[in-house]
Amino acid sequence: MEHEILENIKTTDDIKKLNIDKLEMLCSELRDEIISKVSETGGHLASNLGAVELTVALHYVFDSPNEPIIWDVGHQCYSHKILTGRDITGIRTEGGLSGFPKSAESEHDLFVAGHASTSISAALGIAEAKKISKSNDSVVAVVGDGAFSGGMIFEAMNNAGRSKTNLVVVLNDNEMSISPNVGAMAKYLANIRSKEGYFRFKDNLEHMILKVPAIGKGIYSLLRRIKTFFKDMFYSSNTFEHFGFTYLGPVDGHDVEMLIRTLKRAKSIRRPVLVHINTLKGKGYGPAEKNPSKFHGVAPFYKESGELKKKSGDSFSNAFGKILCNLAENDDKICAITAAMTDGTGLRDFSEKFPDRFFDVGIAEEHAMTFAAGLAAGGMKPVFAVYSTFLQRTYDQILHDASIEPKHVVIGIDRAGIVGGDGETHQGIFDVPILTTIPGVTVYSPFNYSELEANIKNALSGKGVQAVRYPRGSEKNVPEKYNKAYGNYDYFEGSSDCLLITYGRLFSEAAFAAEESGASVLKIGKIFPIEHELIEIAKKYKNILFFEESVEFGSIAEHFGNMLKKSGFNGKYEIHCVSGFVPHMSVESAMELHGLDCESMKNAVKEALK
Repeated sequence: MEHEILENIKTTDDIKKLNIDKLEMLCSELRDEIISKVSETGGHLASNLGAVELTVALHYVFDSPNEPIIWDVGHQCYSHKILTGRDITGIRTEGGLSGFPKSAESEHDLFVAGHASTSISAALGIAEAKKISKSNDSVVAVVGDGAFSGGMIFEAMNNAGRSKTNLVVVLNDNEMSISPNVGAMAKYLANIRSKEGYFRFKDNLEHMILKVPAIGKGIYSLLRRIKTFFKDMFYSSNTFEHFGFTYLGPVDGHDVEMLIRTLKRAKSIRRPVLVHINTLKGKGYGPAEKNPSKFHGVAPFYKESGELKKKSGDSFSNAFGKILCNLAENDDKICAITAAMTDGTGLRDFSEKFPDRFFDVGIAEEHAMTFAAGLAAGGMKPVFAVYSTFLQRTYDQILHDASIEPKHVVIGIDRAGIVGGDGETHQGIFDVPILTTIPGVTVYSPFNYSELEANIKNALSGKGVQAVRYPRGSEKNVPEKYNKAYGNYDYFEGSSDCLLITYGRLFSEAAFAAEESGASVLKIGKIFPIEHELIEIAKKYKNILFFEESVEFGSIAEHFGNMLKKSGFNGKYEIHCVSGFVPHMSVESAMELHGLDCESMKNAVKEALK
């Protein structure tokens, strides 16, 4: 398909020159471009297809980057990237664009947004900065309805509603109806309220009433109360106004003309405004419309059919869900909790088999953790399944609500370690340092599904906070002699005076490296607290190399090294960890970059033994 309009968009000013017919053609071309490019690399498809018309309308009405658009969550920003001059070929792959807003890519990306519910806080800060600088520019926050389940959004709304800033919040409602569209009356009122003639009449009338001497303000106040009364009767949209926002909507999020009209009005109000739009996830692509969850974050697929190019196999996430279901069959105290990630964390079957013991709390990880502690206080055995990157939000709750007065909570930490295409915002390399600072926390990191099952059973029978962390993807192979009945650790003696220590999926890399180098391998299953017996094993070696998918400070490797030093070890001890934030690239490339692959381990052994 030729992109006649899109090819002529050189700057965002070019969008403003188009009439409605051309803008609709532009939307169609954007959709085709996104489907074509994402089918090759994978990425977030359904959310981006649903936000095409909105993105075009935003760039038509607002002057980015002077009037910045803050995306929440940022995975709906592909159209925005294209319209601001970026080629999304190879997006989320090494050397390609990030799948999220990234200021290093463009001046049109002012704020990173890999985690949800942050946009209004950030946008309000930018808007206040503009006000201090005497600027009248608007700031826009685009928030998905899912992000509105996060408490931070309401903290920001509470603060923003009383501000005197030019803040426009667009609620992109594609699933959960926060302010429901109640039939024909609501549509009629939304249509009337979005017309410029209505706004001119309303503004002029208010101005005239307020000019009436002595009684003008009283009449105006009375009329506002009457209007609110009738509006509440027919049209339940009052929640946002209670926060201090002017509410506009709901608006058809795929009607470019109405979107432009409504956004122009929002921009003219010059105080905090919330524009509520209704969109369809996967809009314009049949397979994504039918199954938006499947196409939320999708692997490469055939554009014509929507079928994946490579069938997804088993994974730690699926294995975790199956194991938990099996255990829950015989233990009616086991409960499962997720923060809007039922499918991603492998809990779909659990939710269907045990609906009374399954809780999806929305994008509210902090609440989920304290809620889990409450379940534990009530005699249940809660298991909170959460991605490593989102566990970061729960530090205070783990420390304060689950550990000071110990509550038996199990945390299933999915996507631990390097994750690939999602890049900096989603790498699971910080959970170990976070957890090891909190007294009483036990951490497991299984190598394969059998060890995962053993770890979950140990965690459920343990005390206090018990964490089981496992990577994205499937289990790895090892040479035959490294297959064992896994305990808290496994020790494999080699022929050289060098010991490789590791855990999780890196055990596969270490085992193959040891096969060729003659090094010994110490695989830890229960990684924290570190058992003193492991120190005694390690002390026998002059050269110890610790490999870990974590940042170094606070890592197991660092804790291990401190214990070695205190025990009197005076040999060579090297830590091989992840340094800094890891950009989007394949897991294999990231492992090689940080010296965590088999070849790097073999080279490290050679250097150590020189």
